[in-house]
Amino acid sequence: MNRFFKESTLFKVMFNSSPMYKRSCGKITFVSEDLHLVKIKIALSYKNKNYVGSMFGGSLFSATDPIYMIQLMLILGNDYVVWDKATEIKFKRPVYKDAFVNFEFSKEEIQEIKQKVASQNELDYVKQLNITDEKKEIIYTELNKTIYISNKKYYKEKRKKSSLTK
Repeated sequence: MNRFFKESTLFKVMFNSSPMYKRSCGKITFVSEDLHLVKIKIALSYKNKNYVGSMFGGSLFSATDPIYMIQLMLILGNDYVVWDKATEIKFKRPVYKDAFVNFEFSKEEIQEIKQKVASQNELDYVKQLNITDEKKEIIYTELNKTIYISNKKYYKEKRKKSSLTK
């Protein structure tokens, strides 16, 4: 499919059509051609309202959970292994309307990641993320996402060694 469509288009269409992602009530609204910026909207609806009428926290988490990992996998390419390792989530105020999130990697961050992995073989990289209102004036939720990144050769050797010690 990459021969017929841009990777950014496939990223958006595949996420938005995935039953797993649809259930989160998140929707990708924009993906830059270089994949360094992904924007999502989490619509408040009957599907994700909690008992008091605000957005269910699980919906906020699940709509943000897979984006950084897959975004980084596509940016870095096949020579790297990328996993979500941990998420710390802080709910700051209830969400009573649609929420918005920007997932962004600068070119400098990507260079830093590549350099650190080249010298250390693996890396736990932490990205902060805010879930906000449409104007980015109100922060509803803060997340710290820890992403594990390794070069593929090192990762395979590490897994082989750990399976031998079990």
